[in-house]
Amino acid sequence: MSQRLAQQLNILGLYALSVVLGFAFYDQFVGGSLPCPLCILQRAGFVAVGVGLVLNVLRGPSPQGYGIMIVAAVAGAAIALRQVALHIVPGTGEYGPPFLGLHFYTWAFVVFALVILGAGLMLFLQREFGIAGRPGALGTLSVALFLLLTVGNGVSTLAECGTGLCPDNPVAYDGLADFRAWIGR
Repeated sequence: MSQRLAQQLNILGLYALSVVLGFAFYDQFVGGSLPCPLCILQRAGFVAVGVGLVLNVLRGPSPQGYGIMIVAAVAGAAIALRQVALHIVPGTGEYGPPFLGLHFYTWAFVVFALVILGAGLMLFLQREFGIAGRPGALGTLSVALFLLLTVGNGVSTLAECGTGLCPDNPVAYDGLADFRAWIGR
């Protein structure tokens, strides 16, 4: 596999990851489903996977970038699997509405597993590593979109949780209320 093709596949992966984070935002703000603490940790896992992709887009595909992706995806998959296990027993309830028959935490596990598989295949198929050239406009846009979604996730988490622990079953942006109270002092 050529360096250029590998870089293009990393750019495509970064766009796909941005779609995942963007859809989570859409569900949060349009669907009104505030993310639970485990959901926030899964988003953090996706952001960490994105760090590996960003490195591969900007500096050329490397074993280090793929390694970051794999380690982050293993951690994210463990968190998603924990949430699946919490809701798999009948009568324990569920968190959030299903999408195409599965809940977001189940989809998160599937996506993390695909990241592990994809990064492993890239390590296996790529013959050489190094600088692949400039990422171009699409590569730069993929990085900018991902960074925007990452900052947005950080801000929304602060708005929801403030500087304390996130509520187990969030129903409001408690962090904003805390901020307003702090300003009013």
